[in-house]
Amino acid sequence: MRTILTLLLVSGMAFGQSAEQTRAKLPPQGTNAPQSDKGGDMTSAPAAASLEEAPDPHVAVIPSGTKVPLLLAQAISTKNAREGDPVYAQTAFPFVLNDHILIPAGTYIQGKIMHTEQAGRSKKRAELLIHFTSMIYPSGYTVMLPGSINNTPGADDKGVKDSEGTIQQDKDTSKRVEDAAKGAAVGGTVGSIGGAAAGGFNGARYGGLAGIAGGVAWALLKHGPEVKLPVGTSIEMEIQRDVKVDASRIQMAKAQ
Repeated sequence: MRTILTLLLVSGMAFGQSAEQTRAKLPPQGTNAPQSDKGGDMTSAPAAASLEEAPDPHVAVIPSGTKVPLLLAQAISTKNAREGDPVYAQTAFPFVLNDHILIPAGTYIQGKIMHTEQAGRSKKRAELLIHFTSMIYPSGYTVMLPGSINNTPGADDKGVKDSEGTIQQDKDTSKRVEDAAKGAAVGGTVGSIGGAAAGGFNGARYGGLAGIAGGVAWALLKHGPEVKLPVGTSIEMEIQRDVKVDASRIQMAKAQ
């Protein structure tokens, strides 16, 4: 009898240990998802990845190379402009993409002067470099952008000389020739009168030649014209990289 009781006691203890080991191997309640070999959750990982990759329906992109017509809100001249001076303009026409207005007319464009060079004597021409840095919608929504001047349709005597958007004053060769002719005529007349008074006919002749030479030199050594952009000058801005905008905030700006 004692032997039988001992056997039953040992069997019960062994059964209890086996049950404890089985419960330890089972996953917690409510977590029936399969596990990967590395211990990761095979079901939740793809779901998280799909949420991260879902595009924002409100995001629109203004593509690189977009050209936007602007009107200057202040006058600029290389005679008194300095590097770092602010530049203000407004869009003259809306930019539309896929039947949506991404840049309404009247949007404020802000930039700054990056380089300025006054006109010099002889062949040195005036230059002006402007970069646009931000776009402010009527609602106050502000977008940073890199923009440069692509064209100056409102300034006939100026042109853009490089990809950075440097505005350069056109050559004034014909104007200099005209000034030289006027200077020669005036100088020759004055020289002839002065020479005649000093030395008769020969004095008048030499004085006239000297006056002509002086008049031509004065005209050719004058400083060339400066780059001058009056208020309302039409310029064309080119956006230099893709710019993301919040379409919902643009629509709010349109409504206002």
